[in-house]
Amino acid sequence: MKHFIALADLTPAEMRHILNLAVDIKAAWKADTDTPYLKNKVLGMIFQKPSLRTRVSFDVAMLQLGGNALYLSPSEIQLGKRESVADVSRVMSRYVDVVMARVFNHYDLIELAKYASVPVINGLSDYSHPCQGMADFLTMLERHGDLKGKKLAYLGDGNNVSTSLLFGAALLGMDFTIATPKSYELHPAVWDIGKRLAAESGAQIAATYDPIAAATAADVLYTDAWASMGQEDEAAKRRLVFPPYRIDEGLLAHAHADAIVMHCLPAHRGEEITDPVADGPQSALFDQAENRLHAQKAILVWALDAEK
Repeated sequence: MKHFIALADLTPAEMRHILNLAVDIKAAWKADTDTPYLKNKVLGMIFQKPSLRTRVSFDVAMLQLGGNALYLSPSEIQLGKRESVADVSRVMSRYVDVVMARVFNHYDLIELAKYASVPVINGLSDYSHPCQGMADFLTMLERHGDLKGKKLAYLGDGNNVSTSLLFGAALLGMDFTIATPKSYELHPAVWDIGKRLAAESGAQIAATYDPIAAATAADVLYTDAWASMGQEDEAAKRRLVFPPYRIDEGLLAHAHADAIVMHCLPAHRGEEITDPVADGPQSALFDQAENRLHAQKAILVWALDAEK
């Protein structure tokens, strides 16, 4: 059973394999020579949180791979409320070939995977966002080639996205620096996992409160919304402490001349990123968004052993 819950669960070889598969699948799609790897397969999509990119990219991915996707809204499946997570997992396993869940609480994903007899994919949780991470590293690979020794700088909140970036960078031997305000750091347990993975790959990882130090000599500058979905009550407070971490032209000037700028979207323009940067020549924002489609195709094919 191949669940896709967090990038830290993968081996370096598995991560590279999925990325290479995504490259091949994307090239075939552009050449109009797609392989229907998932013909007659069905993906069940459980949504507690709405999402433009997750919903459309998984739906289209299944269609282009020859299968079908079934959308289940928050009102239809109330995990742990109307029905236990374990029972939802058992029932879904009788109907579909693979499950994707976009949830608030990461523990719900762990429970889904525990009781499922089909692969479970993390479409987002409060702990990690591995599908976004795979799309991000696919984008970096396209722009920079071999990522070993390249520097990824993340500026902003120590959240689920930065967790996946730390794990992925450490697996690939890519250096990673995160700059956050005080009290918004990555959780120590996440950092411990990152240090273990980095020790195995030779990646250099660091945390700082200084955004300029993080951005200096970076190959990739990455940011995310200052307040994630479900943190709206904290938004006003965060707007007071996060402005120094905004990616603008001044901060970008500290990175390498060929550095790319990334954001998982949706962006709050003028807050964590400025328009001249988001729409500028170094922006990779919409390549990232496109690559959700191709990275997730590779994840689905890998999880279902459909290459055979």
